[in-house]
Amino acid sequence: MNLQGIAAAPGIAMGPAFILQQDNSIVEKYNIDEAELEAETKRFEAKVNVAIEQLQQLIETTRHNIGDEKAKIFETHIFLLEDEELVGAAKEAILAERINAEAALDGAAQAIIAMFESMEDENLRERAADIRDVTSRVMRLLKGQDDSALTAIQEPVVLIAHDLTPSDTAQLNRNKTVGFITEIGGKTSHSAIMARSMQIPAVVGLRDAGTQVQSGDYVILDGNRGVVLVNPGPEMINHYKQLQRKDEARQAELRRFMERPSVTADGHKVELAANIGNPKDAFAAKGNGAEGIGLYRSEFLYMGRNDLPTEDEQYQAYKVVAEMFGQEQPVVIRTLDIGGDKELPYLSLPEEANPFLGYRAIRLCLDQVELFKTQLRAIVRASAFGNIKLMYPMIATLQELRQANALLNEVKAGLEQENIAFNRQMEVGMMIEVPGAAIIADQLAKEVDFFSIGTNDLVQYVMAADRMNERVSYLSEPLQPAVLRIIKQVIDAAHARGKWVGMCGEMAGNLTAVPILLGMGLDEFSMGGGSVLPVRALLNKLRYSEMRALAEEVLELVSSEEIRSYVESNVPAIAELNE
Repeated sequence: MNLQGIAAAPGIAMGPAFILQQDNSIVEKYNIDEAELEAETKRFEAKVNVAIEQLQQLIETTRHNIGDEKAKIFETHIFLLEDEELVGAAKEAILAERINAEAALDGAAQAIIAMFESMEDENLRERAADIRDVTSRVMRLLKGQDDSALTAIQEPVVLIAHDLTPSDTAQLNRNKTVGFITEIGGKTSHSAIMARSMQIPAVVGLRDAGTQVQSGDYVILDGNRGVVLVNPGPEMINHYKQLQRKDEARQAELRRFMERPSVTADGHKVELAANIGNPKDAFAAKGNGAEGIGLYRSEFLYMGRNDLPTEDEQYQAYKVVAEMFGQEQPVVIRTLDIGGDKELPYLSLPEEANPFLGYRAIRLCLDQVELFKTQLRAIVRASAFGNIKLMYPMIATLQELRQANALLNEVKAGLEQENIAFNRQMEVGMMIEVPGAAIIADQLAKEVDFFSIGTNDLVQYVMAADRMNERVSYLSEPLQPAVLRIIKQVIDAAHARGKWVGMCGEMAGNLTAVPILLGMGLDEFSMGGGSVLPVRALLNKLRYSEMRALAEEVLELVSSEEIRSYVESNVPAIAELNE
């Protein structure tokens, strides 16, 4: 039996299946007598404190086994248990609704989880895992349960679970868990990120895996292709053993590119950066060889809470990433990009018939000036601690850019008067995601330091194709000739003014697109952290002079299918890296 899931962590694992029994029982809700409410609140607080102690121990274990960067995940979990948004809301529910601690915690957590899971952005959706993880930890303590199931594994197995939290993943013994499969999750879930760091092959999002596979079944897990084979024959086992040896050699080869420069075979240098949503993601990106952050999605700081983040909260979140990458490596922070698929309930924004074309991103910020200026102050203050660059999203007109810059200048003047340090040479740029902006890129380039092309939105706007609509998915393709021509136009317009151009959409990490973008002159490629080393390995094999000729040929082709075929037939290194 062959099952298809999502490839989350590369490598091949083979062995008997072990089904992890997890507590998915419905949380019982019952009323508490008024005289017992104080005791119930104290019971809850005591278990939260025990959970914090467990996390502190887990931080030390993780640092020893995996490294400092992954331990930061659990520092964030402690922060969640010390923050009023989750724990405070649960305590309020105990007192206001006179209910037991388990039900109060479950209600508070589910409200935050539901908000994150409704978002289109995969990185933001996966942040629900943090809330789920800390909630499960406290819930087990409230129920008097322990974490013995994982530690009970005594022989090498392929672990199968409904989900694995970061805490679960950190406790895995790599000698006993050769790979794992989960029924939910995606490539950017923390369990997937940690699996890649621990070099444990993983397949996620394999629905009903726990019912299709039985404990003891012999399983082959292909983390490169997202395939799981159940009870295969001897020929298939031998085939995968050969692939396993080949794959291990490939991964070792990729790790050799960690310290190499992002340069072509004929000496053309580009920058490979990563897209992140929070400081935890930055640690993962650095561990994957990123040379900086090309897109810091600041909206994450506004989500999963009941009110706007303060200036100091934002400042600290930006500062820690800036310090992590230092003065030489850039950290590009995108200002608030709310609207479309990303909502903030506490802003009470009106419903719109077409939110992706509506009141969002820079349009909202230029309307709600105090909200915007608070964020600008935080970013500008943090610029004193690293190579921060500021970037506006969704700019459509020169007037919007000038309005945003006017507010930025007001903020800088205020900080000057307060004698607060900041980088007066901080670069300011904008995203190119609106076709109207791409058309006037030559005008916009006069008034910015850089462009970053956001292909996720640009493609759907250029092709008039909703990227969430499967019926028009054939149009939602970054290799469409119209998309490539617009990208080339933007790069040329910026370079004519001596400005650099990056790309922070998914296209930047697409191995088939990389040779074209390189040939067009793209200066910076920003992608998911796991794509950095394969892209660097590909770049090292390419010649810039040849890719310039290839890009010219591609721009004359008439379909995405033709373009894909042409590039892959002329750049054999793509197939080598995809094997």
